[in-house]
This record gives sequence, structure tokens and C-alpha cells, in this order.
Amino acid sequence: MRYKAVIFDLDGVICHTDKYHYLAWKQVADELGIYFDEEINNRLRGVSRMESFEIILERYEGVMSGEEKLRYTVEKNEVYKKLLKNMSPEDLPAEVKETLDALRERGLKLAIGSSSKNAGFILERLGLGGYFDAVSDGNNITNSKPDPEVFVKAAQFVGEKPEDCLVVEDAKAGLEAAIAGGMECAAVGDAVLSGLATWNLNTFSELREVVE
Repeated sequence: MRYKAVIFDLDGVICHTDKYHYLAWKQVADELGIYFDEEINNRLRGVSRMESFEIILERYEGVMSGEEKLRYTVEKNEVYKKLLKNMSPEDLPAEVKETLDALRERGLKLAIGSSSKNAGFILERLGLGGYFDAVSDGNNITNSKPDPEVFVKAAQFVGEKPEDCLVVEDAKAGLEAAIAGGMECAAVGDAVLSGLATWNLNTFSELREVVE
């Protein structure tokens, strides 16, 4: 086997919650009278909650205190979590679950490496609570991607060296984080266009060939 562990970003790789993020941020932006659209929302992928809000505030006319910023990001997360309750195991693509099971059968350790503080909740909604060998997420890191911390900790949690881990990502910042952490990476979705990945996947199931 080429690798001993595979570390997956969650949002955009295992599942897609972009629409929920968008709706939650849109509610906050509308409240503040800030223009916000899907294009701006795309800039927030793989970025921490507060950093995302700073991007939204680029179009804000006034000055906002740290306390106010915290209040609005908390509000956004509450809206987001309510929307996430709509998720179910039906939101987990069959191709993803079949591929994960196939990788596990081959003896690979599987982990999540996500900046989200809601990773555990999302996994539960998808029917994947307790499925992964380790979950490294926004609750145990201090630096967001492209800092490698989330992936380095995931590797530590599964007891493998970075060079024996493959990271699967859909965002450029995530690929940069993997590379900075000394790991090879596979790109899905828009991340393929960055040209940074070790492997570019057309479909999630291609991972089965990559790990051979």
C-alpha cells in the first residue's frame, strides 16, 4: 500500500454543506446591509468562521468591535446548526460511503481533518458518528488552513507519520496545508484547478486506485 492513512476534509469532500453556510452568512450579511453572493461565499471555503466574517466585512461601511464580531459569528453558527438539522444519511453519497468502506477493508486508517467546529455534529447527521479512527477539527486547533496543524494532528491521532498519510481536499488552502505538513494530497472539485495536488480525482471512487 502506498499510504497507511487517509485524512479527509469534511465539507466539500465527504458531504456538501455549502448551501447551509451560504444561507446562514446571507442572513447575517442582510442584517448588516452587506452585499453577499455565492461568489463571495466561495472565498470562505476552508476558512475559519472569524476569518470568513472578516472577508464579508470587506464590504462593510462602519467599524465593528471585536465583541460585535464575535456576536455575529455566534449568530451565524446558530443559524447554520439549525439548518444542519435538515441533513441525514441521505446526504452522504453512496459512492463516498462505498469508497470509505473499501479503503477500510484494505486496512487503511481513516481520519477527518476539518476546520469546522461542527464536524462531529455533521458526522452524526450523516450516520458516520464514530466511523472514523480520528477526528481533528476546529475544536482542537488554533490555526486554520493553510496552516498544516489540523492535518498534522490528524496524523498524530491515528499514530502515523505525515509522509504515510494522504490528504483529500476540495480547497486550495487545504492542499497548501497538506503540503506544508509534509503530506501528499488528492484534489477533488475546484481544488483540481490549483495544480498543487499529487493526485487529481475526477470522481471520489478513484481514491481506490490512488492508494494501491
